[in-house]
Amino acid sequence: MRPEPTAIPTAVADGMRAELPSVAERTVAEIIVEVPSYADAFSGDMGRVIVNAVELALGGFLELATASSGADASIPIRPALEGAYQLGRGEARSGRSMDALLAAYRVGARVAWRHMSAGAVAAGLTAPQLARFAELVFAYIDQLSASSVAGHSDELATSGRVRQRYLERLANQLLAGGAVADLEAAAERADWAPPRTLTAVVLPESQVRGALVSLDGRTLRAGEEVPGLGSASDLVVLLVPDAAGRSRPALLRSLGGREAVVGPPRPWAEASASYARVCRALQLGLAAEGAEPLDTERRLADLVLRADAEALADLRAAVLAPLQDLSPGAREKLVETLRSWLLHHGRRDAVAAELFVHPQTVRYRMTQLRELYGTRLEDPRTVLELTLALGIHP
Repeated sequence: MRPEPTAIPTAVADGMRAELPSVAERTVAEIIVEVPSYADAFSGDMGRVIVNAVELALGGFLELATASSGADASIPIRPALEGAYQLGRGEARSGRSMDALLAAYRVGARVAWRHMSAGAVAAGLTAPQLARFAELVFAYIDQLSASSVAGHSDELATSGRVRQRYLERLANQLLAGGAVADLEAAAERADWAPPRTLTAVVLPESQVRGALVSLDGRTLRAGEEVPGLGSASDLVVLLVPDAAGRSRPALLRSLGGREAVVGPPRPWAEASASYARVCRALQLGLAAEGAEPLDTERRLADLVLRADAEALADLRAAVLAPLQDLSPGAREKLVETLRSWLLHHGRRDAVAAELFVHPQTVRYRMTQLRELYGTRLEDPRTVLELTLALGIHP
């Protein structure tokens, strides 16, 4: 005995096809009721587009259902699958997750099965044919759902990469000190809301991922080939929003244990100034103390004094010229005493305590210095030059 064919007879399928517009409308109506987030999406011209898409999907199903018994539900019905794929991409562009669309697919499958199976039974389909029909309905819906999920994922990946490129370009423009109008336009393209301030942070690339976990989600990461880092290709520049005032200690704590250099907070469009400070600290070889990041705000004196090493050396030579004829040992003691005298504003006991000598020794050395410098030690400009020259070790 020959097995009974399970494919839907062509005549039955033709009758169902004639009912597709009606079934599509009823499917959409029920989706609106059961998936409220789609209520607005189905209004106006957009509603007609979606109804047509539902008709297309149902038509693709009927093509599959009328195939021979050896047909497989995985056979690609290209127009319907492409429509599902584009629908998924549209959901991602609208900012919606796949939850609502998958719910709509489930509702659509139920409604389509209810109406189309009623027509099939009325047309006299056998039990095996009806079972095959049910199998194909739900396998087909799974296939459409998978195609939409793929479209949604691809759109997110594509739009994510595009936005990331926009964000990197914005960061590079900020570091280069672009015009405010250009920066505002770049921020709008990147869908990035400008904060009040930005703080530049430079750290090794291997430590960036861990640092970003605890930083503001709006933190920008500059792209490659950032000017100012020289050959340090393993360093990455971050621009952290609103880390000024009371928020700065939290930023420094979050960077603890990392080899980070932190610039000062600056108005967001002036982030290049914060980055320039970080670059200067790196060029001068300033090092952090312990596990804390290098906070340039706490090293301002070093940054000022080392701004021009050659000029500082010339200044030092000029202001210490009166001591050049002394022996190295005597010169060292007088320089040490003069530095302490300047730092302690001439308080002899404080100078003696710092140098571990008797106050009379301090008095004797200061007498020598006054003989060498004369009244210049009372001149404010000379005192300033000596303070600058002796403020750091040679």
